[in-house]
Amino acid sequence: MTVTTSARVAAATARPAARPSNRIRAWATRAPLLPALIFMIIVTQLPFVATLVISFFDWNALYPKDRHFAGFANYADVLSTPELRKSVWTTVLLTATVVLVSLLLGLVLALLLDRRFRGRAAVRTMLIAPFLLVPVAAALLWKHVLFNPEYGLFNGVLHWIAGDGAPQPDWISTMPLTAVEASLVWQWTPFMMLILLAGLQSRDPQLIEAARMDGASDWQVFVHITLPHLRRYLELGVLLGSIYIVQNFDAVFTITSGGLGTANLPYTVYQTFYQAHENGLASAAGVLVVIGSIALATFALRVVSSLFREEASRA
Repeated sequence: MTVTTSARVAAATARPAARPSNRIRAWATRAPLLPALIFMIIVTQLPFVATLVISFFDWNALYPKDRHFAGFANYADVLSTPELRKSVWTTVLLTATVVLVSLLLGLVLALLLDRRFRGRAAVRTMLIAPFLLVPVAAALLWKHVLFNPEYGLFNGVLHWIAGDGAPQPDWISTMPLTAVEASLVWQWTPFMMLILLAGLQSRDPQLIEAARMDGASDWQVFVHITLPHLRRYLELGVLLGSIYIVQNFDAVFTITSGGLGTANLPYTVYQTFYQAHENGLASAAGVLVVIGSIALATFALRVVSSLFREEASRA
């Protein structure tokens, strides 16, 4: 009894001494991350807080003395002004079209690259290249090299096929939104392809082999095994693509300069801020864009976490 009691007393006295050392060790491991955390707060959060504050003011940069608190009036204007509502609809249409088309093309390319053939690594590298380009460079490439009515590749192909009487349309003027969508689809298809290719290569080959031994055709394997397995990867591609394309500014600014009904919400924010000098209204529209992006990012993180849980349960 005496030995047991003394041991308990020694353990009880030793525990408080161990706690400070554990706390010091924990803070020592976190300390190198503090400068990066402080830098991220300064770069991202402080500007957003400033934007949020400005969004509650009626503030035109040309009349700085007339600045006054307006409450939620700027947000009401964003949701009621016809131009801003049209830009919201254009953003939704542009995002949905680009995400769905690039996801479908990415799925086709991923299925092709999942097969073994000579030169597969070189083909994969070439297909990834559009995603590695700077967005402005990709938009300039489509605007001048492909769409230009005088020396563009599309009209050159039409002239090569039909001769001197071939039509030479101005692609950007006749289909402006489609021109922007084509540029974005070309750039984002490799991103979708990489996500879906990773999903295809994580399939269980024994399951596919067993299905083929039971007489399943390629279409039945794709519908009943491949697609269910790719569901999480498809959701991840849709969510991540939507987050980035909702905020896209480069293609609209470079190809059409927001004209011909192609002004999306980020371009309208730019136009409202830098051309109309309506700081409060532009800030309110920017806050709405951030809120929408955060909502999409939340769903994306949930999909990613569930994907990791599935992979861990299989392992």
